[in-house]
Amino acid sequence: MPTPVRRALLATLLTGLCCAGATREVPEPFWTDPDSRAAQQATTWREDGRTADAALLDRIAGRPVAEWLNGPNPGAVVRARTTAAVRTGRVAVLVAYYIPNRDCGQYSLGGASTAAAYRAWIDEFATALGDRGAYVIVEPDAVAQVVADCTRVVANDRYALLAYAVYRLKRQPRTHVYLDAGNSGWIPEAWRLVDALKASGVARADGVALNVSNFRTDKVSSAYGDQLSKDLAGKHYVIDTSRNGNGPYSGTDAWCNPPGRALDTPPTTRTDNPLLDAYLWIKRPGESDGTCRGGPAAGQWWPSCALELARNAGP
Repeated sequence: MPTPVRRALLATLLTGLCCAGATREVPEPFWTDPDSRAAQQATTWREDGRTADAALLDRIAGRPVAEWLNGPNPGAVVRARTTAAVRTGRVAVLVAYYIPNRDCGQYSLGGASTAAAYRAWIDEFATALGDRGAYVIVEPDAVAQVVADCTRVVANDRYALLAYAVYRLKRQPRTHVYLDAGNSGWIPEAWRLVDALKASGVARADGVALNVSNFRTDKVSSAYGDQLSKDLAGKHYVIDTSRNGNGPYSGTDAWCNPPGRALDTPPTTRTDNPLLDAYLWIKRPGESDGTCRGGPAAGQWWPSCALELARNAGP
């Protein structure tokens, strides 16, 4: 039997389609931004005669990638992305990334200045969704950092904010919410996350997000997700497959702009695991993890990195 999430997606995708025929393939549901940085770069390279590189970059430009909301006033962007998606019969993938003391003061530091400011930010985000729906990934790293003993935050205060975010976003029709749960390399013992995820409102979420901005293989992440699901009353999960084609890097600082990585499974809801709702490209391929290995600031576009990811993905 299909999951409720998949039933809802199929209903949305099939609305307005008639006489499609039994053999017609249902398209993937996720929206691709035609004006992404990858698309702009590919256009520039074609104009400059770098046609082979542009063709490689199309492997990113032609795929749906999440939009990260990580600054004040998210409403306009949320509204624009979800409206554009609906117009093409697709659904946007968004990331809420504005929790106070974000990234525990590391490369992606920032976020709301107070708990009240964060709740207001989430309210604006949710209101902007309207009834158009989206897949929303809630606060990458926020739970795992606390479990890993980030000293910049009070655990219960952060969990309360995350629980509010999940609750408020799930009030919007057709919105699928996945609370981030880190990756198998960070907190190898999945059970250590369980109480923190419960305190952070995972019961109201559709599930958890795994491997965001990391490089664990699909097989390893699925095994980790299955274990978490057992401990969370059958919760589902999604996996970030944007850069894990060659698995994790074996050298130092393996999480930060590691060399030799590759794109992996394109975004899809077609999986071979009933607990796995989708493979998603949550981390935007070609955006830096931070100023390590010669990279620009975290989140900045890095064309040579994008090209390497696409080239290493094979033919």
